[in-house]
Amino acid sequence: MIKHIHISTIQKHFIALVLCCITMVFSFAQQTSKIADKEGVKRLQRAIFIFNFAQQVGWENLKSKKDFKIGVLGPDKTILDLRTIAKRRKIHGKPVKVIRLQHVNDVENVQLLYVNNKYSYSIEYLLDKILGKNILLISEDYNFNTSMINMVNVGDSFEYEINIERIEQERFTVVPSLKKYAITSAEKWKRLYQFTEKTLSKIQEDKTKQEAKLKDKERQIQYQKDTITGQLEKIYSKEGEINERNKRIKKLYTQNEFQKKKYEERLALERELENNIKEQITYIEKQQEQIQESNREIKEQQEFLEKQKDKIKQQEKVLNEQDVKIKSQEKISLLLIALATLAFGFSFFIYRGYQNKKKYNKELAIKNQAFYKQSVVLEAKNRELEQFAYIASHDLQEPLNTISSFIDLLTQDYNEKFDEIGKTSLTFIKDASVRMKKLIDALLEYSRLGRSKDYVAVDCNVIIEDLKSDLKNRIEKTGASINFKDLPVVTGAEIELRLLFQNLISNGIKFRHQDTVPKIDILCKKKQDQENDSKGFWEFSVQDNGIGIPQNHQERIFAIFQRLHSRDKYEGTGIGLAHCKKIVESHGGKIWLSSTEGKGSIFYFTIPFNRTENTIT
Repeated sequence: MIKHIHISTIQKHFIALVLCCITMVFSFAQQTSKIADKEGVKRLQRAIFIFNFAQQVGWENLKSKKDFKIGVLGPDKTILDLRTIAKRRKIHGKPVKVIRLQHVNDVENVQLLYVNNKYSYSIEYLLDKILGKNILLISEDYNFNTSMINMVNVGDSFEYEINIERIEQERFTVVPSLKKYAITSAEKWKRLYQFTEKTLSKIQEDKTKQEAKLKDKERQIQYQKDTITGQLEKIYSKEGEINERNKRIKKLYTQNEFQKKKYEERLALERELENNIKEQITYIEKQQEQIQESNREIKEQQEFLEKQKDKIKQQEKVLNEQDVKIKSQEKISLLLIALATLAFGFSFFIYRGYQNKKKYNKELAIKNQAFYKQSVVLEAKNRELEQFAYIASHDLQEPLNTISSFIDLLTQDYNEKFDEIGKTSLTFIKDASVRMKKLIDALLEYSRLGRSKDYVAVDCNVIIEDLKSDLKNRIEKTGASINFKDLPVVTGAEIELRLLFQNLISNGIKFRHQDTVPKIDILCKKKQDQENDSKGFWEFSVQDNGIGIPQNHQERIFAIFQRLHSRDKYEGTGIGLAHCKKIVESHGGKIWLSSTEGKGSIFYFTIPFNRTENTIT
């Protein structure tokens, strides 16, 4: 019967252990299923994003293609989702074919290439490989502004940023909505990565908690196993005791006969023992009386001790109350001392700040006075220099005109009396005087720039249209195209701004290779001051496909009369970009360039604005 009860207990513990394990496995399976569902949704989102990007970008040579090919680089499972969507969606009206590319060297004959950073492909090598092949590169989780379109994981979805310069370099066209919803700054990209890192940290923290719970469950299961093992050992021990008892009972039964024979002898011994017990009982009763007397004395002593304890408790209570009062007074005293110290320190810092401010104000007043004197001196010197340049260049006109007139006279009246060397010399003198006149005229024009303060509202679109009419012969001769759209209305000197655009467009047409058709793109961006909406500027860019400017010459091209080529190859005085620099700076802006030799140049300049001006339409 005992054995049956213990076996039932073991079965109950075993069943509880099995149920606990099943519960844990079911919970883990549910969590795994949720994670798998989220991952599947995100994979489908990734494929939809790639299709949407392709639909919002235009290819030059897509009309001649029978289908639209998407390449997936490496062993990425995204290819399965792309192929699923390709069965029911087209891109630009063409059926979609998705292929896997194992190596970078295999990238060929595709319109779109997708690559994930987790496979460690070099983005620079990829860009170099697809250069000029009209392939759109879409990457995932690469650094900011390194690819054409770069996706980044954010929680359960994606964000993206686009590199307009690389996209336009490959001659793609982009729908405005793609630019509108893209990440547009490195700072925002950084905040996005910081947000992603926080999300990953939270996920890692939740994962750690789940692992801790699983370990706790494992410990509980191990404890229950140990408990069942201990109970089994106890059962085995009890069975051993029962067997031992059965052996003893059997041994006693065999000895029973022998004990019956000595029963009579035992009775005699018991009678003697009974007498001894009675004597011992009498002695014990005497001892009990003595013990009772001792108990009464102990009880009286305990009552006395209880009274003493009550008195001690009362005294402890009084002492504790006094300690609380003393501690409260100590805290109040320390607080008063701290407040007094803070008040003294604050007063000292205020006084010190006042003295420093007074001292700095005196120094600032002295420096302002010195700056004012220097500005007055510089303004007077600038006026003297401008007057000197004007007078010098104006006075040079007269002897130069005389030289030109005498050269014409010699050429007309005495041309037959000169030999070939003389005629050639007269031609050189004539050309030099004409070039000198152009330089003087350019110097006069340079000295006049920046004087006009009659700023008006100037529509840049109208200026470019007028310049296209003025440069009509040159544009038709070279086949040049001048592209612009939605340029702003700015505040400035109309004549000077017209000269600024004229110089930059003329340079783009003039400085080109003979077999190149000039292409000039004019764009503008509005950039506001985040702290003050009324402050900001227009940032213009004038891009050409000319010969470009070497890196070591880019610092000096804005200096006056600086030329990088001979006059036989490219005509001009070398003062055009100096005019541009002076015009932009007189309007309170800046001018700079970005150029690659043999691939063209981009000239940037800024014009400040205020809130009363029109904005880009």
